[in-house]
Amino acid sequence: MSIFSSSIGKKLIMSISGIFLVLFLTLHMVLNFTSVFSAEAFQGVCDFMALPIVSIMVPVLAFGFVIHIIYATILTASNLKSRGGLKRYEVATKSETDSWASKNMIYLGIVVLLGIAIHLTHFWADMQLQEFTGKEAADPNMLLGQTFGNVWLTILYLVWFTALWLHLSHGFWSALQTLGWNNKLWLKRLKAIGVVYVTILMAGFAVTAIVACCKANGLLA
Repeated sequence: MSIFSSSIGKKLIMSISGIFLVLFLTLHMVLNFTSVFSAEAFQGVCDFMALPIVSIMVPVLAFGFVIHIIYATILTASNLKSRGGLKRYEVATKSETDSWASKNMIYLGIVVLLGIAIHLTHFWADMQLQEFTGKEAADPNMLLGQTFGNVWLTILYLVWFTALWLHLSHGFWSALQTLGWNNKLWLKRLKAIGVVYVTILMAGFAVTAIVACCKANGLLA
């Protein structure tokens, strides 16, 4: 049996691709956060990321993201079929899976996927897809204002960020645990580091969205 189809292999792939997901989101957040400071800085960053040499990095990280989603779907289907006989990540004790996030990863995953679909239709379709097809990409600052100028859409994004926070705060340490950092001392440290890191990450996204919403509605200059 191939390692890619075995239970352990699937969990390892989920862990490694999950790390790619965190890296992808980190890069994405840092780039977007520049919009908080100035429209010129955000435009400059978008122009820089459009350079051929730099733009190679994004698809590579995004590929890891796609693999994570595919294997999450495979493992979820397997878990449902076996009535919970398999778990997404290796854990040392049952108590480590007692968090709300660990029990509801499938629902969090659905919310995350819906958020991705919304995000792709509002940004990727008007920017990267346009460039890929040889057309001119939309102005990033204009898209930012149009998207987050809608208060209800901004709220949906904040719900998405919350789901991502719950998903990643559990997945961060679970992935590293599967890769071998599973002793009791490091498990506690990884949980703390994961929560802090993911909180900063999602806070960056949330602040970007809220500031863009306030600017678009004339509440901030």
